[in-house]
Amino acid sequence: MGSVGVQIVCVGLGILGLIAGIVTCIVPKWKVSAFVGNNIVTAQSQNEGIWMSCVSQSTGQQQCKQYDSMLILSSDLQAARAMTIICGLVLILALLILFAGADFTTCVQNEDAKPKMCLVAGIMMLVSGFLLLVPVSWSAHTTVTNFNNPLVDSSQKRELGASIFIGWAGGILLLLAGGLLCCFSRASGGSGSGSTAKYYSNGASAPNYV
Repeated sequence: MGSVGVQIVCVGLGILGLIAGIVTCIVPKWKVSAFVGNNIVTAQSQNEGIWMSCVSQSTGQQQCKQYDSMLILSSDLQAARAMTIICGLVLILALLILFAGADFTTCVQNEDAKPKMCLVAGIMMLVSGFLLLVPVSWSAHTTVTNFNNPLVDSSQKRELGASIFIGWAGGILLLLAGGLLCCFSRASGGSGSGSTAKYYSNGASAPNYV
């Protein structure tokens, strides 16, 4: 069974990963305008997210508009919507299971079930980490590919936004938390109970000499 300190650290990493996942999902900073070539107009910049796009003026004003249809989004952003939402749901469930099965809580009295619950929470954190890393990495690959494509007009080229880097950081934190839980959540006492049962079984079947 993992120590209390490791479990507390994993809870903290999971909460930070959840915050990073929420910010990545909500903030429209997946793709930002790239001022290259003839596109040197810096009076306004365009920011694109998975739910809306925003235009920021040099005066500080910002106007945002939700996408009229999901079909107008690129395939990477369409997948990002589903994967980030699933990531958040899985991570919330993992944190609840971890709280219930941790040594510093008394929600579950069965000591044999606690390491199994922590192991399940660790696996779910690993899954949520991959669900967060895949869409941001896919979107980053698409953005970089289009940026280096000479056939794409300069006005249509984009750079990586802050949400991509926040998603990478959150995914790494979740993978770290899940890995720690999987390594330290080992069921203890399984072999001892089995050997005890075998001992009594042999004792019961042994002949009784008087």
